Amino acid sequence: MSEIVHPIPPVFDEHSEILILGSFPSVKSREAGFFYGHPQNRFWKTLAGVLGLPVPVTVEEKRRFLLLHHIALWDVAARCEITGSADSSMKRVIPNDLSPIFQRSEIKAVFVNGKTAGKYYRQLLQPVYHREAVCLPSTSPANAARSLPDLIAEWSVIRVYLSVIVDR
Repeated sequence: MSEIVHPIPPVFDEHSEILILGSFPSVKSREAGFFYGHPQNRFWKTLAGVLGLPVPVTVEEKRRFLLLHHIALWDVAARCEITGSADSSMKRVIPNDLSPIFQRSEIKAVFVNGKTAGKYYRQLLQPVYHREAVCLPSTSPANAARSLPDLIAEWSVIRVYLSVIVDR
């Protein structure tokens, strides 16, 4: 197990209203150079379902989708030791610096994608930024117990914090 440095920059702009944090990019995401690159991860389907929109496909469509709907996206860990893509194997986690996002955006709420992201956020980032995070169920294929409709229903809480909703 060797240390891996997070290779993907955050997505945000001055209009971002919510911040969604994962734990650390999967092998597939690192290969794709963008978040939630594993074809079985349901992140993009879940967000599209919450917003009532088509699922973005390309990296550029995904980036535009996030920014258009005032969503900032990054991960809790800047670097860590990890085996494959297993969050459960994460060790020696060094957190990302979220201050550029908080300083340059209008973040109203922070959400974490899954329990591991929630654990590291509470341990490493909440004491620094003094912002609570809502833990949403993981969109990972490892969380097969949750169906896509269940994920969409539970993730719909983010709608409350967004000023730009297509089908409100």
